[in-house]
Amino acid sequence: MNIDMIESKINEIIAELEKEVMEIVTDETIDKQYTNTHLKPLASTKKILLNALDSIKMVERLYKEDLEKLS
Repeated sequence: MNIDMIESKINEIIAELEKEVMEIVTDETIDKQYTNTHLKPLASTKKILLNALDSIKMVERLYKEDLEKLS
């Protein structure tokens, strides 16, 4: 598995999410309730992506450890 490529793609997605967050936060035409409602799924998505990346890295680490045991 190419962990670097996966991490890079996830970081690209997170950067896009952060751009969306900044657009919402800096838009003075929308109210606080609208802002909060729209930020929740973006924050949740970011957390899910970071957790997925951590899980992928853990699986890769365990795989490498198992390979070393076989050697």
